[in-house]
Amino acid sequence: MKITPIKSSVNFKGLVIIPFFEQEENDASISFESFTISKHLFLGKKDSQFILEDNGSERIYLLVGLGKSPNYKNVKTVFRRLTARQEVLFEKKVLVWLNDKMDSDFLEAAVSGLFLGTYRLGHYKKSENEAKNWSKINISIFSAVNESKKIIEKGLKIAAAQIETFNLVDLPPNKITPKYLADWASDAGKKFGFDVKVLDKKKAEKENLKAFLAVGQGSQREPQFIIMKYRSKSAKKHFGLVGKGVTFDTGGLNIKTQGMVHMKCDMGGAATVLGAMQLIADLGLEVNITAVVPCVENAIDSRSFLPSDVIGSYSGKTIEVIDTDAEGRLILADGLSYLIQNFKPDTVIDFATLTGSAVGTFGYECAALFSKNEELSKNLQQYGEKIGERLWPLPMWDEYKTEMDSEIADIKNYHGKPYAGAITAAKFLEYFTENHTSWAHIDIAGTAFGDSEFAKTKHATAYGVHLLIKLIENL
Repeated sequence: MKITPIKSSVNFKGLVIIPFFEQEENDASISFESFTISKHLFLGKKDSQFILEDNGSERIYLLVGLGKSPNYKNVKTVFRRLTARQEVLFEKKVLVWLNDKMDSDFLEAAVSGLFLGTYRLGHYKKSENEAKNWSKINISIFSAVNESKKIIEKGLKIAAAQIETFNLVDLPPNKITPKYLADWASDAGKKFGFDVKVLDKKKAEKENLKAFLAVGQGSQREPQFIIMKYRSKSAKKHFGLVGKGVTFDTGGLNIKTQGMVHMKCDMGGAATVLGAMQLIADLGLEVNITAVVPCVENAIDSRSFLPSDVIGSYSGKTIEVIDTDAEGRLILADGLSYLIQNFKPDTVIDFATLTGSAVGTFGYECAALFSKNEELSKNLQQYGEKIGERLWPLPMWDEYKTEMDSEIADIKNYHGKPYAGAITAAKFLEYFTENHTSWAHIDIAGTAFGDSEFAKTKHATAYGVHLLIKLIENL
């Protein structure tokens, strides 16, 4: 798909998409060029459409209702819906006509939505009908926004990174293995311009990444510890990112009793960080980034780690394993310690599909946020709200720390109680952050993978990719 700005729509032939804000019922009918649409037929109400064909100009007009005050996410969804559901209307040439009230954020959201709508889940389906070749579709955008070309390019890059994230989460676990993610990172680093180092099992053993290795020891698929570095000469901030990369989670010997079919999504945090690295480098942001993505498969085998095992960690602290299905926090513990001790970033953010407790608290509407840094917490909430990637804080009070006390080791990985699961998991991770003063843990269990109008089954959302960019750009 090619999307470019134009200065004049004269002589255009093809599909013309015109979004409208909702008008009051007592307003005059909607007029555009030589057409007048009765207010009884179209008022611009949210999710409404009106189509008319003008044979004289060889145009098809598609009027799209936005509602009264659409936010960024609303606009993106409206335009994504067009390419997802009405692809038959998209032939070789399309024009999107935006009025003067539609600003740069509107333009960016519209462009991202159009590109995201081309994504399909049928990666392995055989179909009698040939899939649409979106690369042949040229979309022109008429807009009064300054530097519209630059904004269009940014919107396309955001969507491209999100689609990569979709693929990483949606593809099956026999495809998306730890080695696949390591190779993906290496290829992306070469293409977009960031350094990648991968520690295989032997190298991880030399580095004493004991908690990370314990989780993967029951799998025939070798664990991979990915380290990525993006550097800008004009950077004033150094961000550290960590993403949970459990490519499939059986629960280990504490085997899951339900929902295992969806556990290919347990590397959603890794996908967020990998997609964000692509986008950060693609946009050339003026920031330094060091990202760590520990990737394992939590499988069941005679070599699997056991409930009641005491394992080591990169930090040197010992961990009593209460539940092998609380494995994500173990690999994150080593990821956080390794990142902070070796690279000393100013701010650290980790993303993980960590607990069902976060889903029980917030459902699928927002992620659970944990941080003792009020400024970082408020910024994440503010910028998440602007783009429709919401998150909300839960307490990090030290009273919860005692829940993770162990009699035999420095800490246990699970408190074994049916309450405060997301909070105690965050307190466990905090134990391995070396008392870092600017750290946030984001539990995306309810937001990384779910239901929507764009597929019949649960699928990836790429939650967090745009959120990170929005945060970095404004700090």
